Amino acid sequence: MKTYDKCYIDGQWVAPIASTKFQLLNPATETPFATVSLGGVADVDRAVSAARRAFASFSNTSKAERIALLQRIVELMTAREDEIEAAITEELGTPRSVRIHAGAAIASFKQAIRTLKDYEFEAHLGGNIVRREPIGVCGLITAWNWPLQLLATKYSMALAAGCTAVLKPSEFTPVSAILFAQVLHDAGVPKGVFNLVLGDGPTVGNAIASHPDIDLVSFTGSTRAGILVAEAAAPSVKRVCQELGGKSANVVLPDADLKTAASWNVARAFANTGQSCHAPTRILVHKDQADELLTLLCEEASKVRVGDPQNPATTMGPVVNKAQFERVQKYIHSGIEEGARLACGGLSRPNGLQRGYFVKPTIFADVQPTMTIAQEEIFGPVLAVLPYSTEQEAIEIANGTMYGLGAYVFSKDSQHGREVGRQLRAGRVFLNGKPSNTAAPMGGYKRSGNGREMGVFGLEEFLEVKAMIGFEEPVAA
Repeated sequence: MKTYDKCYIDGQWVAPIASTKFQLLNPATETPFATVSLGGVADVDRAVSAARRAFASFSNTSKAERIALLQRIVELMTAREDEIEAAITEELGTPRSVRIHAGAAIASFKQAIRTLKDYEFEAHLGGNIVRREPIGVCGLITAWNWPLQLLATKYSMALAAGCTAVLKPSEFTPVSAILFAQVLHDAGVPKGVFNLVLGDGPTVGNAIASHPDIDLVSFTGSTRAGILVAEAAAPSVKRVCQELGGKSANVVLPDADLKTAASWNVARAFANTGQSCHAPTRILVHKDQADELLTLLCEEASKVRVGDPQNPATTMGPVVNKAQFERVQKYIHSGIEEGARLACGGLSRPNGLQRGYFVKPTIFADVQPTMTIAQEEIFGPVLAVLPYSTEQEAIEIANGTMYGLGAYVFSKDSQHGREVGRQLRAGRVFLNGKPSNTAAPMGGYKRSGNGREMGVFGLEEFLEVKAMIGFEEPVAA
C-alpha cells in the first residue's frame, strides 16, 4: 500500500495543515492501492500566498526563459512517460495497450512552446499600444477522466503566459498529478510558480474558486460542478474559464461511407471507456440507413475487448469508481424503461468479469431525441442511435440538448459537410473523423462552458488586456 501524504507548496513537499485520509481503489479490482492526505482551506491559503509572491518576478520573465522551461518539462515528462502511464492505469483503469494520457499531456506542452514562440504580447492599434499581460495567480481545477492531459493543457498555457498557479486534481486520480509536480520540480520551475493541493471539490475546490487573491479559475468537470465554481467565484469577480459537459452528435449524412462512420464512432465513443466529454454518444443517421448502420455499429462493438487493464489484449478498461459504474447502469436502465431498443450490451458487467467497475459496450436503437439517454451526459460506453428524415431535422436534433461542446459530420462531400458543420452549435466540429489537434481552440457553447483552451485562444485565457494611450512613439519624418 502506497502513501501520498504531502502537498507541493512553494517549491517543496509539505504535510497538509489539517489532513483527511482518502483511500484510492484500483477500479479494475476494487481493492485499495494507496492512501492520500487531502488538504484543506489553510493549505489553499498558503499555496495562494506562495503563488502571489512568485508572480511578481515570474510575470517579468522573458519569452526565451519560459520557452526553455517548457522544453525542460517536455524532456522530463518524455523520460518518465512509462511511469506516468502505469500510474494512470492503476488509478483510472486505462489499459496499458492504449497509452493515450502521457502523450496527450506532452503534446500540450509542445503546443505551448509553438504558440509562445510566435505570440506577440504587444501590438499597435489606432495610435495606441495594446498589451497582453499575465493575469496573475490562477486556480486550476481538473477532472479525473483525463487526469494528466487536463492539468497539462491548463498549466502549460498558464506558465507560457507568465502566470503562477495552484492546482487541485480530482481526489480520485491524484497520483499522476503528484508525478507531474515531481517533473516540474526537477525541471526547475521556480518555487511558488506551481503549487499542488490535494483535496475534494467542496473543500479545496471551493476554497480555490472563492479565494480573493486568485485572479482566474479554470475548471474542467461536470456542468453541475461548474455552476458551483462560478457561484463561488462571483463575489471576487475573478475570470472563470470552464470546460464542462457534452452530449456530442455525429451527423452521418446519406452520402457518407457507413462502414467508416461506424468503425470510427465506436472507437471514439468507447475510447477511455466513454469517459470523455467530447465523445460522440449520439449518432444521427437517415431513417432509411438506420438498420444498415446499426448492424455495422454492433459488429464494431463486438471487437471491443473489455477486461484487465494490465492485459495487452484489453482495449477497454473499467469506469473510474463505483459511483460512476452505478451512474452508467442507471442510464442503461432508463434507456430500456423509456422504450429504446437494446441492440447490444446492456446492464451488469460483461461475462466473465466478477469484480471491477466494468461496463458492457452498449448501443441503443430507435432512440427518440427527448429520451434521457439522448439528452444527458452518461460518461460511459453507451451509444444512442437516432434516425432522422431530413437534413434540417438532423441539425435540429444535434442542436437539441443543453450542451454544445463537440459535434461530428460524416459526408463524402466536404463542402456539404462544411455547410452542415456551420449550423451545429458546438465549440468544435470534426469532419469524417479528422483527429483533434492542439492548435485548434477547445471549448463549448451553451452549458458546455464559457472559455477556450489550446493554441492562441488557450494562451489568451491567461492574459489580461491593457490599452496604453498616448504612449505611441511618433513616426519619424
